[in-house]
Order: sequence, then structure tokens, then C-alpha cells
Amino acid sequence: MVRMRAVVITEPGGPDVLQVREVPDPQPGAGEVLIDVAATAINRADLLQRQGHYAPPPGTSPYLGMECSGTIAHLGQGVMGWQVGDEVCALLAGGGYAERVTAPVGQLLHIPRGVSIVDGAALPEVACTVWSMVFDMGRLQPGETLLVHGGASGVGTMAIQVAHRYGARVIATAGSAGKLAACRDLGADIAVNYREQDFVEVARNQVDVVLDNIGGAYLARNIALLATGGRLVVLGLQGGRKAELDLGQLMSKRASLHGATLRARPLDQKAKIVAATEAFVWPMIEAGDVRPVIDRRLTLDQAAEAHQVVEASDHVGKVVLTT
Repeated sequence: MVRMRAVVITEPGGPDVLQVREVPDPQPGAGEVLIDVAATAINRADLLQRQGHYAPPPGTSPYLGMECSGTIAHLGQGVMGWQVGDEVCALLAGGGYAERVTAPVGQLLHIPRGVSIVDGAALPEVACTVWSMVFDMGRLQPGETLLVHGGASGVGTMAIQVAHRYGARVIATAGSAGKLAACRDLGADIAVNYREQDFVEVARNQVDVVLDNIGGAYLARNIALLATGGRLVVLGLQGGRKAELDLGQLMSKRASLHGATLRARPLDQKAKIVAATEAFVWPMIEAGDVRPVIDRRLTLDQAAEAHQVVEASDHVGKVVLTT
């Protein structure tokens, strides 16, 4: 049996439970490709899965890693439009922390021109998240205002750049001077230190779309930010799952609240998101207006260190793991 190296979770816990071991190679099914992985990237969902709080969808890889880049090594039955040897990046339900992974053909993206195969690993999750949640669900338009919480995160750095390039006004929150400077460099018109400033007072009733990774703790304040017809899109729960909602305020603003996920969506929905993301975001990248923001590049053997960095929020953009 052919085997590969992968990062496994020995038991739920801290970063130290991550170990590199030899495991069986995955086998592509119909409509899938096998990828020789060049790199993957860390997402906060990986930390939750490591802790035992976020199981992968049924039937998917048990290993961490929701995106990767690499080279197609084998085509499953019925795959068309791709060839062995093509360099790709891919949106995954799991399995990226490994030397090889299978991916549905609808979740493959070309590596944008001007981006290295390793740095391409930092694109699928954040780009697909931003397109689906800010532009599809949030319906952001040129001239509108987007507020991004966690502006220095992987999703935040991508959202700032794409929204700025699209012609929106961007407000970003972050927790340090260095992160605020990074947000401004990427195109944020206003950067707010949430540890020292009240972002509601900065932007009350001004924001058309809020992209929120905090959840419960920010719900009332996010509603206060919204302009008439505003849209709040919640994609994370770092500040808790529950909060009290003033429905009268929501109604008076004719605002809408959206809960957003990506990982567990059906394959056909993911394929549409991937195709739309490549059509919308990739030209911006290839024109040099948007780029993957990478804090550091480590290796699979340094997965525990990578998780420590992300858990401590000591990074700007993405942390990449090479094979």
C-alpha cells in the first residue's frame, strides 16, 4: 500500500497533539482528482477541529486542511478539463495537511498568474469566503461601506483588498498598531483599534455590509453600525454563539442578518462559488491589485508551531505549511 505523510490529531487538545505520521494514500473517486500537495494553509476551523469541536463533514478526510495548492497527479473517472501535471489550488472539506489529497473537480482553481504554487495555497478559503459572503450574500456594491472585523486575519486581508479594488469604502478593526497599519496598506480607509476605540461611535448607522467573525458579543453593536438596508454577515463565533437581538432596531433599519458557512455546503454550491470566485477575484490578483497576504511559511513538521501562532493571533494574513 502506498503511503504518505500527514498531520494527524492524536487526541483532542492543544497544538502538541499534532503529529506527522505515515498514513494510506487517498484514492480519487469519480469526479475527483488526486493532488500532490505543495502547500496548505491554516484556518481557525482547523484549531476547532484539533480541539474536538468541529468534526469534518461525513465522508471527507479526517485530516486537517481546508485548502491546498499542488500538482494534479491522477484524474478520477469522468474528470474533464484538467490534465495530470496541471498546477492548481483547491478548496477542501479537509485533508490539506498531507503530501497528497483528493478534491472534487468543481473545487479546483488555476494558480493565478504571478502567484507561486506555494503561495497559491493561501487563496482558496479566503477568496471563496469573501466572494460568497461579502459579494453574493452581502451584495456589496461600489460606493457602499464595508466593515471588516479582524481586518488583519486571512479573510480580513482579502476582504479589504477586494472591496477596495471594487470601489467600496472599507473600515477595518484590529487590535494592534502593526495590524492597523497593515489594514491601511491593503486599502482600508479607516482602521479602528477595538481595544482602544468604540467602533460603533466611529461608524454608527454608516455601514452597508458588516463581515463579522465574532458573533454573539458583537451582535448588538453590529446592528447599531448598519445603515438603512444594511446587511450583517456572521461567519465566526469567536465571541460566543448567543446574544439578545433587538428586532425593532433590525426592522426599523430594514436590515438583514445572515449566518454563513462554507465547509459543509453541497458540492454543487461549492462549485458555483469556486467558479464565481475565480472569475471575480483572479483578474484582480493577476492585475496586481490583490495579493495573498502571507505572514510566514512553515513546514508540515511545524504544524504545532503554526497553530500556536494562529491561536495567539500573532500574525497578519495567512500562515502557510509546505510539504
